[in-house]
Amino acid sequence: MTETMLAGRLDRKTRRFQVEEVPVPTPEPDEVRIAVAAAGVCLSDLHLIDGTLNPRGTASAVTLGHEVAGRVEALGEAVPPGVHIGQRVTLQAGQSCGRCDDCIRRQTCPRSLTRGVHYDGGWAEYALARVDTLVPIPEHLPFDQAAIIPDAVSTPYAAITATAQVRPAQSAAVWGAGGLGAHAIQVLKLVGAAPIIAIDPLPAARRRALAFGADVALDPGAEDLVTQVRDATAGRGVDYAFDFAGVAAARDQAVAALAPAGALVLVGLTPEPLSISDSTTFCARKNRLLGHYGSAPQHVEELVAMTATRRLGFSDSISGHIKLADAEDAVHRLAHKSGDPVRLVLVP
Repeated sequence: MTETMLAGRLDRKTRRFQVEEVPVPTPEPDEVRIAVAAAGVCLSDLHLIDGTLNPRGTASAVTLGHEVAGRVEALGEAVPPGVHIGQRVTLQAGQSCGRCDDCIRRQTCPRSLTRGVHYDGGWAEYALARVDTLVPIPEHLPFDQAAIIPDAVSTPYAAITATAQVRPAQSAAVWGAGGLGAHAIQVLKLVGAAPIIAIDPLPAARRRALAFGADVALDPGAEDLVTQVRDATAGRGVDYAFDFAGVAAARDQAVAALAPAGALVLVGLTPEPLSISDSTTFCARKNRLLGHYGSAPQHVEELVAMTATRRLGFSDSISGHIKLADAEDAVHRLAHKSGDPVRLVLVP
């Protein structure tokens, strides 16, 4: 194989992103090397490039990409026999630190590391993966769909099933029907939420939300938006309002549209402060505020299992395939929402 490869690299000091030639990585004993077949382009990647996200304790330069799928191409010397060359896998979007007291006790790591943030990710021809981050995928699941399951699908799935614990017939509204919100609508339909209300300023996104399973799609710019939400829920309001937009105005609307004991679930990330304008009413109605971030390994595994039995499919989520060499174009297209993409995918 060649000694160098293409990789989409971000210089954290200059904020310069470019595709460049770098050495092909060699796996450590507990790692494998993946021949990358597909890698998703996420808003988090854009936020890393523009500096909105600037996590501490990271290298001065990193290969981006936390949504990755491909084939095992080389094995570290301590990789167990269940992993083999040619195996089709998707990769967990991160890994435990492996050093803290919780890791030693085999508990949830509070210092988990994110692929493409704390260590090199999958915007490359080859990527390294610790063996415990491999998730085998069925032959019929295309690599592009498998790649976006970690994060694009698993984050809303975890928010709905674990953080909110939505039950059948409970009502839900989704602010922001983009890369995460569109999949949230799919998952809400899967768990039996009713009605499902999508709220997005883009007409194309509202049409897509209806195609993905929303019962109602509304424009947040409407002066009577909260009234429309209450009308759609027989005057009660929503049991769960999911903010995938990370916008203060969306959160204000969501709080106003909550049913008694309803919860606002924060999934969209923003550095802006959070405020509740009328905390007396919020408390009197026993409303709740739930923060959410990412997903756990089992959520990715559960989603892959559901795709294996064709309970879920994400072919409509792939908005375009872009060559790795043209990754800068993918960043530009997502930044400007060209074509209103759900997920753009980089391919070799």
